[in-house]
Amino acid sequence: MSDKKLDRFIVFEGLDGSGKSTQARMLARHLAAQGASVHLTAEPTERAIGRLVRQALRRDFCTDSRALALLYAADRSDHLSDPEDGILAHLSRGGTVISDRYFYSSLAYQGVSEDEGFLRTINDYPHPETVVFIDTDVRLCLERIDSRGSGRELFEKEDYLRRVRDNFLRILTTLPPSVRLVRVDGAASAEEIFSTLLSQISG
Repeated sequence: MSDKKLDRFIVFEGLDGSGKSTQARMLARHLAAQGASVHLTAEPTERAIGRLVRQALRRDFCTDSRALALLYAADRSDHLSDPEDGILAHLSRGGTVISDRYFYSSLAYQGVSEDEGFLRTINDYPHPETVVFIDTDVRLCLERIDSRGSGRELFEKEDYLRRVRDNFLRILTTLPPSVRLVRVDGAASAEEIFSTLLSQISG
C-alpha cells in the first residue's frame, strides 16, 4: 500500500453512531469561520457508484462481501479523481478537504469477512495528512443508531461492530509516521469531544 500523503486532507473514522459525522461538520464550520476554503465530503458518496453502495447497505439488493468491497473501492477512486468535485481537485485549488470515512473503513468493516491483503490491494490510495478516530463504545453507538428511528443497516450488529473496532485499533497502528493520528473518546458531549479534538489538532 502506498505511503503517499495528501496535505490538508483530514479523515474522520469510527463506528456507525460514534459521532464522527457530527465532529467532521463541526470542524468544517470552525475552519471555514477562520477563513479557510473547506470541502466537507463523505463515503459512500452520493455519486452513482456510491448510491449502489448505500442501496446494498440498506439491503435493497443482495451481493457478496467481495463485490461490496469492490464497489466501495470504485466509489473511492471516483471520489478522489473527479476533475471538478473530487478530493484531488479541491486540494489542487488550495482547499482543505474533510472526509467522513475513507479507505480505513473498508479495511475495518470488510476486513471482518475479507482478506486484508485483497482489501489493501484494491484500496491502494494516498493517506490523508490527519486521521481522527472517534472511539466510542459499541453499545453506545447502537443506542445512538436506534434513536434515529431509521433502522439498522447491514453491518450494525453488536458482535460485528466489536470486530470492526478491533480492526480499526489494529489498522491505525500501521499508519505511516507522516500521518497524524488523533484519537478521541466519543462518549462525551459533542461540544466536549470537539474541544478535545481541536486542542489535539491545533497542538
